Order: sequence, then C-alpha cells, then structure tokens
Amino acid sequence: MRRKNATNAARRSIATTDHNAGRDIAIIGGGIGGLTAALAFARSDAHVTVYEQAPALTEVGAGLQITPNAARALNKLDLTGAMGVTGLQADAVLPMDGITGEQIARFDLGQQSPPYRFFHRAALIDLLARACDAQGVTVRLNCRIEQFHDDGFVVRGQDIRPDLIVGADGLRSEVRSQILPPRDPFFTGQVAWRAMVKLPDMAPVARIWMLPGRHVVTYPLPNGRVNIVAVQERDDWAAEGWHHKDAPDNLRAAFADAAPELQAILDAVDQVFLWGLFRHPVAARWHSGRFVLLGDAAHPTLPFLAQGANLAIEDAYVLARSCGEKADISDGLQTYQSARQPRVIRAINAANSNAKSYHLSGVKRKVAHTALRTMGRIAPDAFLGRMSWLYDHDVTG
Repeated sequence: MRRKNATNAARRSIATTDHNAGRDIAIIGGGIGGLTAALAFARSDAHVTVYEQAPALTEVGAGLQITPNAARALNKLDLTGAMGVTGLQADAVLPMDGITGEQIARFDLGQQSPPYRFFHRAALIDLLARACDAQGVTVRLNCRIEQFHDDGFVVRGQDIRPDLIVGADGLRSEVRSQILPPRDPFFTGQVAWRAMVKLPDMAPVARIWMLPGRHVVTYPLPNGRVNIVAVQERDDWAAEGWHHKDAPDNLRAAFADAAPELQAILDAVDQVFLWGLFRHPVAARWHSGRFVLLGDAAHPTLPFLAQGANLAIEDAYVLARSCGEKADISDGLQTYQSARQPRVIRAINAANSNAKSYHLSGVKRKVAHTALRTMGRIAPDAFLGRMSWLYDHDVTG
C-alpha cells in the first residue's frame, strides 16, 4: 500500500525540475528494471503503481553482476548502504583456459568505484522492493493485464488510465506490442544452462572458462553459493526462457573434457535449467502515446557482457529524469530514447562479439590466449581501459 504520509524530503527528486510531481505512473512488471523505475519516479513525487502478474516479487535462483555504471544510478537512489550489505564485492575477472585449467590473465576490479558486485537476483529484487515501499510505491500482485487500449489498460475489470505506462515486462513484452508490430527472434546456434551450487570459500572473482565452442562463467554469491552460466554452440535449439529444467548430466557431458577444477564445480550441480539463446532486434521505437519500454522489453541482450540488468537500471533512471525535465511527457520520452538507444546498441554488439571470442578453437584460440596473457602481464589496466566506455558511464551526471 502507498504510504500517504511519505514526505517530500524523503522523495528527493532525481531531476533538476519536478514535472513528474503528481503524475500517475503505471509500471508493468516488477523485476529489476521495473522496480528501479518505480523508485526513480517516486522520488520525483509521482504516484507510482507497479503491476506484477506473479503472486510475489521474487526472482529465479540465479546471480547477476552489478557493474559500476548501474551502481551509480542505484547509489543516486540512496541504495549505497543496502548494496554493500546485500552484494559481494568482486576482486577480479579471470579468463581461464577451460581445457587445461590455466589462468590466462587477471584483470583487477578492486579499484572500481562504485564497486563491482555480485548479487543473488532475489536479494536485489528484495532490496529494491523495500526501497519502493519506503517511497510510497503501490505494488499490485497477481495482476495480469486483461486488455490494452490507447489510453491505458484493464486489470481485474478495472480501467486504468495513467499518465504513463512503462513496459518493464521483459522478453515477451505485451506493452511492446502496443508500440511495434511483433518480430520473430532468430536462434543464435547457442544454448545456455544456469545453475547454483553451495561451494563456500570461493574467491570473489568471476572466472570465464573458455573452451572450443563453449564457455562457462562462475562467480561466488553471498552465503557460500556459486553462480554458474554455461553456454554451448549447437544446431538443435531449446525453448527460450529461464525456467526449462534439464538433467545435470547433460551439462556435465557437454564439458566432459574440461579442466578438473571446472568439472568439480559442475559435479556439485543437482538442478539445472536450459534455454535457447535467441537474438531479438532492438526496438526501433521505444514509445508511443502513453506507452514506453525499458530493459529487455526494448532491447533484449545476450548474456555475454553481464549487462542485461545493468542496462535496465540505467534505462529506468534516465526515463524518470527525462520525463521529470519536460513539461510535455512525450518530449521526455523522446529525450529518453535518444539518450539510451545508441548506448544499448553498442553494448549488445559488444556482447555478441564476446560470444565469438570465448569459443575460439585451433590457431585462433592460441593467438587470442597469447594476446590475453600479454595484456595481463604487460598492461593489466588495458582491459578496464577497453571497458571504460561501459563501466565509467554515468547516467546521473
């Protein structure tokens, strides 16, 4: 329920002006992007309601990486302390030879400011939900949209006509269908498994285990858990989405020739999910009338740059600020798309490039690993220098 006595002092605006004040904002989807948008709008004194079709605000049992670019937006929303308690600060990224187990290089993250952190998705959702509650955001659960119309939507037989409808409803966004005609994604020729295991005392580093045609990313989470994402190139495809169970032995068989250390991690898996990786086009138009998209609803990303949630957080902050700075909300929506679209296209292209470089074989693999070793030995800061366009970006500036 919205707290009627939430004070203006508690709702510090993120915009230089407060055109959001008093606006009625509907957020469709209670995930990371949706809750960040709800919090950002609420801090500009908007009246915010989140509509979530699930019975609770929760997430799948998986981890994610919050990189400094998104952390700056969350810090601006007064979540610095909560993130420090909830997340695990990362020390480094370690490219690994997945066959021999050799550490190819070490790229330190310890000097990143704000810190680069590992989170359990459910913990980050809970952190955002509590912040939204403190700002007076209303969250309506078990709310599936029954019908859309030009001025709003119908839920539980009630006609809702807000000033703005934010589609934060993910890959299969229903809000997107109000803005653009549907387009089918295409299969990338890759599938991914995700799993989580209990393995205490793992160093706070992200390891990228690279093998011909495959790779695995592992990193620890709070409470002695380790997050696993494994990707394999193959012709047959799996259904899209994170909720399709697979047999752990299928994962282990795909990496039967992997280094003993990696096999030991995979041996601990007792539950695993498999999904096909499909490439979706970035939406050509992100808004129409009262409707606007953010996160995966606008620009689905492949999991090769750890930026899906981070880009959604950036979107949410920029959307609320852009609307707050414009008396005409449609001008704010155009400002938002103009600011965000080129950046997310660059990030998606970088993720697609990583998919290729992680899976090299033969001579190309040897050359690439030699280059990584040389960079790690002679110019270890070069990695972060190459990523400065991504990690150093500040949407709050």
